[in-house]
Amino acid sequence: MRLYMDVTKKGRVVFDPIYGFIKLTPVEYEIIHSPFYQRLRWIKQLGFSFYVFPGAEHSRFGHSIGVMFNAHRILQSCSRAVSDEDLMDINCLSKEAIYHKSLRIGALLHDLGTFVFSHTTESAYITFGETTNSKGGKGLQDDHENLGSFIIKNTDYEGGITHILKKYGLDPQTISDLVKGVDPSILANQILHSEIDCDRMDYLLRDAHYTGLKYGAYDRDYLLHHFEVRKVDQHDILTIRHNALHCVEDFLMSRFAWYSQVIRSPRGSKYDAIAEKITFHFLEKGYIYRYSDLLDMIANDPMKFYGFNDSYFISLVQKHYSNGDLDKVPHIKDMALTLLLERGAKTINCSEFKQILFDQDKATENDKVVKKAQAKVKELEEYLQKNGSPEDWILPDLPKKDIIYVKSPKAIAKNGQKSNLLLERDPVKISYDNGDIKLLADVENSVISSLHKKMNYTPNVFCSMKTHERLVKAGLIPG
Repeated sequence: MRLYMDVTKKGRVVFDPIYGFIKLTPVEYEIIHSPFYQRLRWIKQLGFSFYVFPGAEHSRFGHSIGVMFNAHRILQSCSRAVSDEDLMDINCLSKEAIYHKSLRIGALLHDLGTFVFSHTTESAYITFGETTNSKGGKGLQDDHENLGSFIIKNTDYEGGITHILKKYGLDPQTISDLVKGVDPSILANQILHSEIDCDRMDYLLRDAHYTGLKYGAYDRDYLLHHFEVRKVDQHDILTIRHNALHCVEDFLMSRFAWYSQVIRSPRGSKYDAIAEKITFHFLEKGYIYRYSDLLDMIANDPMKFYGFNDSYFISLVQKHYSNGDLDKVPHIKDMALTLLLERGAKTINCSEFKQILFDQDKATENDKVVKKAQAKVKELEEYLQKNGSPEDWILPDLPKKDIIYVKSPKAIAKNGQKSNLLLERDPVKISYDNGDIKLLADVENSVISSLHKKMNYTPNVFCSMKTHERLVKAGLIPG
């Protein structure tokens, strides 16, 4: 992705490999050249998936610009966009212009607080919960959304995001609410956070492009053409016209396959799981920046925060491996070498760890399968405690996120906050020429209506090479 500073009427533009030229407003251009946004150049979009797909070297930097562009195109499709002239005019602050500009910037900044190697290390910070569990804290998760929100609202100095937003007449709190998906506008929240949103629209195409796989392919232009705003209980909501039903199905099936076969593929996810375990150990030992350190850097030293990126993490792992800090924890040392050299880990294949399609509405039955997997992990761990060596390790990577087509209406009703399910943020809504609106799961002629309850349970359990040999020899796992 290349940035241009053009003095002609074309203004400032980005050339993107997926969408071609993308225009940037003055405020967006200034944000992109802040330390906080430039940091995203050095954070890989797909964590350690590049160990499996060498082309997957793309970053959160390009992805976030793509997300912004998709948000813009959805607004245009829904006739909620202002003209390019008003969009580029820093003095145009009408209600409609602010809405358009804010939504674009919310999309641009949605990953601003991304951790090193994207979501790979974030889980360790969430589990460690330094500020979440601190006295006097707000009890918020130590995650990327709250970190991004902190950046947006607490950097009111030259070059800071807060300062830039205020300079252009935009409200940092509004942008933060958009990033978190809690804006008063249901429409805005849907565009940024739903089962078909500007984020997923980008990463499916972008990740497919850079990995070389076609799982993420869908007809973006056809989908964009069929977005439509409808009124429900005096609220604007985002729908997709029934003509594009099969395009919607293609999108959701692509995402289902993508998570099942790429993100959760044991070939790549083993390294993400190892990195998460190492991160947690580093947090315990104080070897890596803790969440409070990140907050302090954001408020006082943006260039130091800039250094919280993938290179920082890999350098730390190499440093503590080489200087002897990990000698007293041989299993972590072995994981570190495995991560650095992309070798030495095995996936445990047994019946308890097989992928299974769950029914979202049968929680009791699902729980039995999950408990069987957990019991098998416990059996293996207890055996190693009695019969293993200090170098042995086993690493369960049981799903933290459901892989689904769409949420079932029953699940939405159970967890939702609104009596009318059409006002819930996440589910896809299909609109008809006669004025009807339905949840996709309730559309009779949709393949998804038959599959909507299904979710993919993808348990992965990894171990060292020597541990695998030991467990096979003991007859606890297949060879």
